[in-house]
Amino acid sequence: MLDAQPKRPEKVPNRAGVGFKAQHLDGILKDPDSIGWIEIHAENYMGDGGRPIAQLRHLREQFPVSCHGVGLSIGAEVPLDRDHLARLKKLVNWLEPGLFSEHLAWSTHDSHFLNDLLPVPYTHATVDRVVAHINQVQDTVGRQMLLENPSTYIAFEESDRSEIDFLREVSERSGCGLLLDVNNVFVSATNQNYSPQAYIDAFPTERVGELHLGGHEQDADDFGATLLIDSHSRPVVDPVWALYEYTLAKAGPCPTLIEWDNDIPEWDVLAREAARADQLLSAVPAAQAS
Repeated sequence: MLDAQPKRPEKVPNRAGVGFKAQHLDGILKDPDSIGWIEIHAENYMGDGGRPIAQLRHLREQFPVSCHGVGLSIGAEVPLDRDHLARLKKLVNWLEPGLFSEHLAWSTHDSHFLNDLLPVPYTHATVDRVVAHINQVQDTVGRQMLLENPSTYIAFEESDRSEIDFLREVSERSGCGLLLDVNNVFVSATNQNYSPQAYIDAFPTERVGELHLGGHEQDADDFGATLLIDSHSRPVVDPVWALYEYTLAKAGPCPTLIEWDNDIPEWDVLAREAARADQLLSAVPAAQAS
């Protein structure tokens, strides 16, 4: 049951963390110093008990936790699901995560739930709607939310501002922080033919509370152009590692998640990815880390 309070968490450190998968539990517990924190997807822990909650309670005693939601549908045109929000509040109150985040996306329409994270047009009306939804979430759970930049494959003709301007305005008006997914930047920049470095240069990194790294698949569109798919099923590729170093040089060290949600590898593979991120984090000049 959720009524047994886990140990109060410490702040999520400027180290590499991993998305927790049950098959990695033994590996994590045998080598706890290999990671600085863990992330859980909120929707996997909204029950009152059972094995998942027992495992999370045990991990909570040893690691700071980031709680990442994938089902709030922040960008939807319909109101937020109050039952889902109530379950999220109950989990967050019990878990007391060091970080709490959601996607800039939508997945609900009328009474239907779509198992995907779909994009939004960057317009004034969308800003108003997303800000209202974030305010509702933050008021309900009683803490700041981080909003994640999406991976995109198309652009909306009706958009009247850039993605960065959209995210900046949403953050300023709602008070939410930002989660900068470096792999998403690389995927979107490749698919839409712009510079990922220029995106990082323009991004309001002073509002960033967490970074993400992950793997992607490479395909081709109908015209033979490269198309990247944000699959979270492979190691981080060298160009994304290079973009991560570029981001650290601009933003300074920041808690960094290694995402690997499909075709999940053995623990030692994921641990090596985390170790590489930790090495790059530790190389940020001391003056920049202050």
